[in-house]
Amino acid sequence: MIKRVKPTSPGRRGQTYLKSEFLSKTGDVSKSVIKRLEGPKPKKGAVGRSKGRTTIFNRRVGAKKQYRMIDFKRNKADVPATVVAIEYDPNRTCNIALLVYTDGEYRYILAPQGLKVGDKVLSGEKAEVKVGNAMPLANIPLGVAIHNIELYPEGGGKFIRTAGGSAYITAKEGDYVNIKVSSGEVRRFLARCFATIGQLSNEEWKLIKLGKAGRSFHMGRRPKVRGKTRSYGHPLGGSYKRRVGRQPVDKWGNLSKGKKTRSRKHTNKYIVQDRRVKR
Repeated sequence: MIKRVKPTSPGRRGQTYLKSEFLSKTGDVSKSVIKRLEGPKPKKGAVGRSKGRTTIFNRRVGAKKQYRMIDFKRNKADVPATVVAIEYDPNRTCNIALLVYTDGEYRYILAPQGLKVGDKVLSGEKAEVKVGNAMPLANIPLGVAIHNIELYPEGGGKFIRTAGGSAYITAKEGDYVNIKVSSGEVRRFLARCFATIGQLSNEEWKLIKLGKAGRSFHMGRRPKVRGKTRSYGHPLGGSYKRRVGRQPVDKWGNLSKGKKTRSRKHTNKYIVQDRRVKR
């Protein structure tokens, strides 16, 4: 739910927050258990200067926060778990869920929509098609929303991990399944790869308005200037940017915008339908 604030100052005018009714505190879980699931986050852009010159642009440390260890692999097969809490994670856009397994182990997972405190989840080939359960792609029916998809078996989820994200299985062909991801691209995955059922939570995060630069600064972002307005030190700056009707280049004629950067071209054979193709 989007919450608006009173316009008591220019920075507060138009500022919005995201208020979730499903977030809950850890409750009876001891602090020592939570501390084992958290770790220090490396500081990037702490100084931003080397020998007096700015070397890291548009980034700062931001507010101090601990990194939550997320279980992307879901490799505790056939061991039931109970959702203890749904928490806010400052390191990602979606919420996270704290699970306690029947053997007493605690783990964090990405929280899908509809997952509540007290729900039971399971991972493995015997799991049923239910929100929060993880299973092989071969066992998931067509048209069911999934997230946290593995690229390689037992490699951990790599695809669809942002808030509100979901993908859908469109076809099954032997050892492979075709999945339509959020970008519109249809891609082939091994049917042995695992995925989690459901659409990820916190879908409204993209509607938040920060309202002031200070709020962005606390998130680790400094003010930035458009590259086109810079006179030097940027590929889009300088007199060579004024190429009306053509792509911008640097002073040696190399493309400075729109250059293809994809390096893993050996995986192109797994792309069934490109995301740039107009339909």
